[in-house]
Amino acid sequence: MAELKLNVDEIKALMAEASRLGLQKVSIQQEGFSLKIEGKQPVVVAASEQAAPVLVSAVPTPEQPAPAEDEVTGTPVLSPIVGTFYSKPAPDKEPFVKVGDTVKKGDVLFIIESMKLMNEVTSEVDGVVTKILVEDGQGVEFHQPILIVE
Repeated sequence: MAELKLNVDEIKALMAEASRLGLQKVSIQQEGFSLKIEGKQPVVVAASEQAAPVLVSAVPTPEQPAPAEDEVTGTPVLSPIVGTFYSKPAPDKEPFVKVGDTVKKGDVLFIIESMKLMNEVTSEVDGVVTKILVEDGQGVEFHQPILIVE
């Protein structure tokens, strides 16, 4: 019998991709194993072979730091998926944006690598980048704020 092993990060990535695509249900079936993910939040993950269903949140709730007194207001740009943040198109290139740069709707702001795919994230608004909240190469969660545009 074939065995399918998924770790927590792979399940989170699968849930994030399903959410990004707007899917309400995902079902994987293999001989002796099935995985079902339904709804947006919470998600029920159930495996066959008499295993009890496990409840997993579709939207991770990373710890949020207490707001600083000089916190910048504006539009947060959130990570659309679980992955690794990259500010540059390649290690030897300049960052897509820096603090103080003016951006327009549709401009590429950064890349999130997930499951060996490079996903360009574009601006939804016109404005100025006032804060970058993560470091280049840092792992990020689904809906984690990455930068602020005012």
